[in-house]
Amino acid sequence: MFEFYLSSTRVIADISGALFWPEKKTLVFSDLHLEKGSWFAKQNIPLPPYDTLDTLNRVEKVINCFKPSRVISLGDSFHDETWMERISEEQTERILNLTNRYEWLWIQGNHDPSGAPSLGGINVNDYFDPPLTFRHEAKQAFPDGEVSGHYHPKARIKLNRKSFSARCFISDERRVILPAFGSFTGGLNVMDRTISNFFKDDFKVLLLGSKVRQFPKTALIS
Repeated sequence: MFEFYLSSTRVIADISGALFWPEKKTLVFSDLHLEKGSWFAKQNIPLPPYDTLDTLNRVEKVINCFKPSRVISLGDSFHDETWMERISEEQTERILNLTNRYEWLWIQGNHDPSGAPSLGGINVNDYFDPPLTFRHEAKQAFPDGEVSGHYHPKARIKLNRKSFSARCFISDERRVILPAFGSFTGGLNVMDRTISNFFKDDFKVLLLGSKVRQFPKTALIS
């Protein structure tokens, strides 16, 4: 875990890729992409059909660690419109168990269907709890206290003449973009202008590996 400040508010970047806001006992996940594996199978691209099971196992593990009162899923929680036709009854029950136990907010993402009312929780386009705003995709004109996902950020680091890449958080203490939490999710290098244009020059990444490690922009490789 790594503590940092966002709009003068203490938050914790967890090695899982989740974000925890201690003051409000709020746990945040981004881009679960449930049932992505079964969607690929429909396109005749064979992948092991266990991504939803793996993602839910990790979600439950992080929840048990932080014991939040509120959970926010930052969008793209589901991979496509027809995911409910493919998800197992057992996994549906696991999701319902979570949404019944916690205050649960589903932020609308570009992959999500119109909503998930049958799974409990509340569906919203974005959510504001001062000083933080939670949404799926960052907005250029609204940086202060913004928490978002969508871009699946990753970073390549050069260290001791070696380079390696991994999922990461990216933040300049005004906004943060979370890494994708779901299985079978790729990533976009934070040095790509699609991501870096949202940040000041002194942004940092919190790289996920054996532990969460902070690196400045100067350590990154395009």
